[in-house]
Amino acid sequence: MTIDELLEQARARLDRLSAEQLPAAVRAGAVVVDIRPAAQRAEEGELPGALVIERNVLEWRCDPASDARLPEAVDHDVAWVVMCSQGYTSSLAAAALQQLGLHRATDLVGGYQQLQAAGLVNVLTDR
Repeated sequence: MTIDELLEQARARLDRLSAEQLPAAVRAGAVVVDIRPAAQRAEEGELPGALVIERNVLEWRCDPASDARLPEAVDHDVAWVVMCSQGYTSSLAAAALQQLGLHRATDLVGGYQQLQAAGLVNVLTDR
């Protein structure tokens, strides 16, 4: 299997959101998770209001059965929207959350770069 095939399989399970769809998802209660490493966030910019969870601990923080879960991880019905820089790593990460039973987990098409291009980097603070 190639990475492109793995990515295709992951995305086939996701109801991915566009930058333009994100504001409505947030209003409906979705939790946006920024999984970009600190250096990438420093270079590209922060997403004000997003939960910052680096990729290597994502499953532990979002799984409601984990001792390391975040307060937002109340049950398996949380709508997690995972965001990376361009929307590749986030697809794999959201698929991993779905494997934990978090079936509403998805990701953001184009990631932070698409939010920035659409002028929506303040989507979480402009509610």
